[in-house]
Amino acid sequence: MSTTLGRCQCRAIGYAFEGPPKWVMHCHCASCRRAVSSPLATYIGVRLAQFRYLAGEPAAYASSPGVERHFCRACGTPMAYTGAHWPDEIHLLHGTLEDPAQWPPTGHAFVGEQLAWFDVADHLPRYLTTAGKGAKPLRNGPRG
Repeated sequence: MSTTLGRCQCRAIGYAFEGPPKWVMHCHCASCRRAVSSPLATYIGVRLAQFRYLAGEPAAYASSPGVERHFCRACGTPMAYTGAHWPDEIHLLHGTLEDPAQWPPTGHAFVGEQLAWFDVADHLPRYLTTAGKGAKPLRNGPRG
């Protein structure tokens, strides 16, 4: 089974997970955009049973009811998202991976909140909210 490694910018926090992630998605919601100061955030959904910290442990901020955003106390790197809706998962920020090419995104979530001036030129499915529980994509690829 393969091991995936990740860390914060200053290396105070390191993590690993075993095997493939559950999903890898771009998120366009306003809350995630604010959390990473970018037009979108890209997350990797990993089962907690697959995940462990190798060094340090992040601080947490309750950004909304039932949601915590995790970050490095030393350098401020956003690390992860956990939420009551996903009690057995941690959603890691894609930019913290040692090898981001290892797990490419498979879709876009919350495109209903996507910024009008921003789009991604890929042919991945776009979901109005999340891709879970049998959700059907609005379309594949950029806005037409």
